[in-house]
Amino acid sequence: MTSDTGRTVVIIPTYCEAESLEALLRRVLAVQPAVDVLVVDDNSPDGTGALADRIAGDESRVHVLHRPGKQGLGPAYIAGFRWALGRDYAVIVEMDADGSHQPEQLPRLLTAVTDGADLAIGARWVAGGRIENWPWYRIAISRLATRYARLLLRSRLHDITAGYRAYRREALASLDLDALSAEGYAFQIELAWRLESAGADIREVPITFVEREHGRSKMTLRIVAEALLRVTAWGLQPRRSGRADRV
Repeated sequence: MTSDTGRTVVIIPTYCEAESLEALLRRVLAVQPAVDVLVVDDNSPDGTGALADRIAGDESRVHVLHRPGKQGLGPAYIAGFRWALGRDYAVIVEMDADGSHQPEQLPRLLTAVTDGADLAIGARWVAGGRIENWPWYRIAISRLATRYARLLLRSRLHDITAGYRAYRREALASLDLDALSAEGYAFQIELAWRLESAGADIREVPITFVEREHGRSKMTLRIVAEALLRVTAWGLQPRRSGRADRV
């Protein structure tokens, strides 16, 4: 189902995801026949952008936004948000290109938005949520990062780092996209924190996160360091009105 207020678009940033993209797009289109997809490609050297163009040529619900080079997850999503907001989509979804976010669980997020959420997060660390095929150390790192962010930012969210999300149009439109500063996965934390601080209705929906079958993770030490430094800096800022007090 989609929001009762209008159309939905799923934004999928890509960089060297040629092995995974086509199968993922077919799954999204099959599970949500009324949803469009926007692929935001950062000039992938493996031909991901050309593959997306070919699929878009055969499927009117698939669109492609080409960027000149690899500039980070945050800027890719911001470019996608601007594209979607300019075309009056009512619900805007974030989804990874590697298959870790299962399209078959997208209706859970859309239902939460239809029921009134400004942001629905596909959460791993809530009752009913789980991870498949991750080694123990990756689980430990993710859990520690989430707890650190919750503590520093005084957030009530259990999975503030999660990247499978559905936003109500008005929630994204209320943000100053130019003021968003994070480039890597800290972007997910920043966006959720700013909306939570503004008093948005954020709901966490349990999902199953599945490790990618193809390609390599984009996580690097630089991305981890950026997240740590930015969360620390944000946490030391004076409290904003409307921010949740519970941890």
